[in-house]
Amino acid sequence: MAFGTQDEPDEVMNEINMTPLVDVMLVLLIIFIITVPVMKHAVNVDLPRATNQAQVVKPQTILLSVNAQGNYYWNETRVEDDALPALLQAEAAKTPQPDLHIRGDKDVRYERVAQAMAAAQQAGVKKIGFITEPKR
Repeated sequence: MAFGTQDEPDEVMNEINMTPLVDVMLVLLIIFIITVPVMKHAVNVDLPRATNQAQVVKPQTILLSVNAQGNYYWNETRVEDDALPALLQAEAAKTPQPDLHIRGDKDVRYERVAQAMAAAQQAGVKKIGFITEPKR
């Protein structure tokens, strides 16, 4: 039989040789059988618990009320018109800056509420809200 001659035509192999695949699967099975008991026998350690959440400091809320006569009340304490800007500037300088809630009487002139808003804006207060009561 000579190597250079072809006595038979080459046949195309149309099946996959499964032997190497089975060998690899058996090796993987043996590895998993060996490593699973090792992973289950871990050392029991009671670890300390800690939180990683930063403590959020909630800003206080300042209540600025305007009664029907146009008088200002700072957290239920009467305040004169000339003292209001100084109070607002002191609160605007705090960190975190407090929220300013304005309550205006329904009979007060809007001009008084607008003056309080303008003073708060000039003082640098960032969060201004209005308090209203729902209809009954």
